Order: sequence, then C-alpha cells, then structure tokens
Amino acid sequence: MSGVLEGLVVLDLTRYLSGPHCTLLLAGLGAEVIKIDDPAGGDPAAGAPPYAGAAGASFERTSDDDYGIAYLKRARGKKSATLNLKDARGREIFLRLAERADVVVENFRPGVAERLGIGYDALQGRNPRIVYCALSGYGATGPDKDLKAYDLMAQAEAGLMSITGAPDGPPMKTGGALSDMIAGTYSALGILAALRERERSGLGQAVDVAMVDCLFSMMLDEPVDSYEKLGLAARQGNRIMRFSPFNAYRASDGWVTLGVVTNADWLGLLQAIGRDDLREHPNFRRVEWRIVNNVSVDAVVGEWASKHTVREVIERLREADVPCGAVRTAKEAVEWEQLKARGMVQPLRRPDGAPAGVAAAGLPIKFSRSASGHDAPAPVPGSDTAAVLHRYLGMGAEELARLEADGIV
Repeated sequence: MSGVLEGLVVLDLTRYLSGPHCTLLLAGLGAEVIKIDDPAGGDPAAGAPPYAGAAGASFERTSDDDYGIAYLKRARGKKSATLNLKDARGREIFLRLAERADVVVENFRPGVAERLGIGYDALQGRNPRIVYCALSGYGATGPDKDLKAYDLMAQAEAGLMSITGAPDGPPMKTGGALSDMIAGTYSALGILAALRERERSGLGQAVDVAMVDCLFSMMLDEPVDSYEKLGLAARQGNRIMRFSPFNAYRASDGWVTLGVVTNADWLGLLQAIGRDDLREHPNFRRVEWRIVNNVSVDAVVGEWASKHTVREVIERLREADVPCGAVRTAKEAVEWEQLKARGMVQPLRRPDGAPAGVAAAGLPIKFSRSASGHDAPAPVPGSDTAAVLHRYLGMGAEELARLEADGIV
C-alpha cells in the first residue's frame, strides 16, 4: 500500500519540535520530506542528549553512531540534504529545489526566512503553486511577533499554565510539550487545506501558525474567563468544571480516574459504589449541586475507592458502564496491549537500522486502504544530499564535489 500523500514533495527547514512534528506527520502519511540541514552544524537535535547508543539511552555520547533520541524520533521517514542557505549559491540551489517542491515548512522567527532570501514572496515568485507554512511562537503578525518562544513560554503566555495544576499549587505546564505538538498538528492540517484549495485555484499560499494561537483556541473551549464569576479556582486539578464527579482517586494500591457526564453515568456509579441511597437525594441527584459542592462528592467517591485495589475499582465501574481508567506510568503505557495492538508502540532505530533501545510512537491515523507510519529510520545527516540534488536538479558528481569543497553542501 502507498501513503495518502505519496508524490508530495516537502522541503523541511524546521528544527526542535513544532516544525519537525508537522513534517513527521506528513512523512508518516507518505510525503517525501527532505530535511535541509546546515552542512556545518546539521540538525541540532542529532547531537543533543540524551543519546541512543549500543547500550540504549545515555546522557553521554560514546561514538559517532550515537544520535540524540529526539532526532531519531522526529526525523523518521525523512531524507536529509545539507545546504548552506547563508551563501548565495546555496540559496539559489534551495530556490531551484522549491521550484520542484509542493510544500516548504519552516519555524524560524518571523522575518528570518525573508532576510535569508527564502521567504514566501521569494519562493512564490519562482513557484506560484508552493504552499509555504511558517510556525512560530506568536505568529507572523501582532506586537509580539518577534519574540523568541519555546513550549514553556507558549503555555505560560496563552494562559494554559494558569489553569493547570492543583487549586492550591503553583502554575504548571503539561507533562509533554503540548504547544509544540499541537502547533505541528495544526500546521499539517493547514498545509493539507492549502493543498486542497490549490486543486481549485492552481495557486499555493502562505500558512501562518502560532503556538500561542493553537493553545488558546483549545483552552478557551472551557469558560475559563468566567471561573471567577462562577466562584471557581483558576486551577481545577484533574476536574472538568462542567461535571461531577470527574477526577482521579486514590485506590489502595494506586490511582484511578472516573468521569460522570450523563445521568446514566451517575446512576451507574451509585450502583458500583453501593450508594443507591443517593439516587433520589434532593441535592446529590442534581448535577448543578454536585458541581458547586464537588468536594463533598469527591469525598464519597474517594472513601469508596480507598478501600479497594485499582483492579477492583475498574472492574466494578466497568460492570456499571461508568467511564474509568487506571493511572498508568509512562512505562506501563508503553507496555499496554491496547496501544501495541494499534501499532502505537514502535521500536526506535538508529540510521543504520540497529535498535536504539527506546520506544517510539506510531502514527495515530489509520486508513482502510492506504499505508501510514514511519518505516524508515532517521537518516544520517546529509546522507541524501547527492541523491536529492541529482534527482531534482540534475547535478553530477563533479559539481557536487566542488560545492562540498566550498562548504555549500
């Protein structure tokens, strides 16, 4: 089977996580993603700890065959060509490649690509069909567009940290780099939408994605700006303020989660915990009262859960068809048979195909007729330079040798 994006050529100028996650998705869907790396330094993630070596994960690099785990994960299924974009000859080579490409993705600060001479206007002049996606912390417009941002800053500035954590605790970021991953996913969606529009108009366009925009749009699904008026703490912990009970509860040997959304869920919960006496209680039977008095509701559920093991709690709740789940550690999640059955746990490999001793995530999108996923490991940086420049630009060995000698590739 071929991928749904087979035949699509993507030039990938991205670094770190937001952009590489976008192009990882495109590669997993079948696009030919060509990383454009600096011949002097390459992808910074390739040489950053922790590394994957013969002995598995380590903070020390013991050989040239050890690569940063982040690089091995984010560069799967991609090709790597080196090109010095600060040199006029390297810049011209890139523009020629862009003439033959469908998509360019970058996550420089706004204005950097333009100063290099490879911004959207320059590329669009050479290839009117090009779809150009720029990811940044704050976007290409607005008073803060030039600020530098990583995931932590995006979570803070968008307001997500203010609503994450326990009510009496400090602001917290999410465990994963959520803003990077979400921005990368939105970017892939924007690219596909622009490609679909190109089928009608024949023209490409620029796609502008900001990490803070993506987080803010998801966070504001809840009425967080009205919490104070509703008498709610900004940070609700594991709760969703529209439901009760909806939380994590300590069992005798671990933690479990459960969520009551419908009245059927509530009645099922009462059956599971042996509290049928609350079915017609004038207060407990009303979700409005339970939300406002959530502490009392959690006390009832928590007392019951504390007397049983995680397995017992889960079994009782599932018998009553109450949504619930055990709180797994990351290691336990990697070993979860459900994820394995879905192909979501993949062995990470080094460029030579040797196992890296680390797990990597499979592609979360499955198709009935088309292939998806990252069969090829991350490439050796620069290993595809000759093949890419010969295939797309017809360069021969002598020209490539001169460019390499001059530090252009």
